Amino acid sequence: MKHIKNYKNLKGKNVILRVDFNVPIKNKKILDNSKIKASLETIKFLIENKAKVITITHLGRPEGKIVNSLKVDPIILELNKLLKKKVKKIDTRDWELSDRKKINVLKEIENIKNGSVVMLENIRFSKYESDEDSVLAKELANIGDIFVLDGLGVAHRKSASVTGISKILGGYAGFLLEKEVKGLNRITKKFKLPYTAVMGGIKMETKIPVIKSLIKKTDFILIGGGIFNTYLKAKKYKIGISVFDNNFKKEILKICKSKKIIKPIDVVVASKDYKKYRVVNLKKSKKNICKKDELILDIGPESILLFSKYIKKSNTLVWNGAMGFFEKKPFDTATFAIARLFASRAKGRAFGIVGGGETLQVISQLKLEKDIDLVSTGGGAMLEYIANETLVGIENL
Repeated sequence: MKHIKNYKNLKGKNVILRVDFNVPIKNKKILDNSKIKASLETIKFLIENKAKVITITHLGRPEGKIVNSLKVDPIILELNKLLKKKVKKIDTRDWELSDRKKINVLKEIENIKNGSVVMLENIRFSKYESDEDSVLAKELANIGDIFVLDGLGVAHRKSASVTGISKILGGYAGFLLEKEVKGLNRITKKFKLPYTAVMGGIKMETKIPVIKSLIKKTDFILIGGGIFNTYLKAKKYKIGISVFDNNFKKEILKICKSKKIIKPIDVVVASKDYKKYRVVNLKKSKKNICKKDELILDIGPESILLFSKYIKKSNTLVWNGAMGFFEKKPFDTATFAIARLFASRAKGRAFGIVGGGETLQVISQLKLEKDIDLVSTGGGAMLEYIANETLVGIENL
């Protein structure tokens, strides 16, 4: 990939910077600004080199409609604080459809001063964003001299603001994207054995392709969360009202025949009001894990001990997905234990990467970011990169 740091003269250039600032917001307040902070190095570099920075992000899934709660104003306020510099908003809602609005936008773009930062309105307010060859891609390319991609979290999408612009302008990687790709290459192409992956959560449609890819490379894959629940359901265990994915029962049974898949040996079962809970040993349960109104909410203490043995002897580690319902005590026990074990082994004796929304939340909550080699902002894109070793947005660069 070409990197923006190698561009010789950025002064006065209109740089379209596609970032992933899709952050959690409640009552117009940002709950976690880590994705914004992750791209600051690229933004500051462009400012220092006197470029005109035109940032583009999406927020939520408005699906081509204007949703007031998904406007980018809270992001702009956060950027103002982090950059200690005023970031101007350019209202681009459906501007590609109206000549009058377009003229106003173009005038605002023309008046951007060197070293300034502006942000366009939520790009997903446009129904054309989902089409990489749309009029929106052409309009966006028309206002820029250079395109920079700095969000792994959007690099897997064929869209006007990612692959559409880069088809026209070409493109450069920002500092965050370069860091993410280098880190991911260390677990897909240049890894050291023993190599252990920890996979949790419930989104089976994204996890299954990754597990299939990782089986070829890793020594061990430790599974928990909804993935393990789906396996138990497929094996005809009684799991009450536990979360599982009915569509992937056959797939998970095939995958779990591999000796590389390490499964929990006990689970934490709770009543549906979460007030009563107990540890169930799977060998002793005779497939009767839960009563009808009970559910599995965590893996048990013996499973944590089992998983720790594999993590402690690894030289390469990757983790995506919680082991249970970590948002509520005491069902955070296994996820938090795995997080601390992972961090104690990574960035030193092993190279470790974590990613995915809930996994990042755990790492942030425990303040373990500095103890892990790469905390990926990619989520689903990170998983897709691990499975395919590339992404469409990166291919275009």
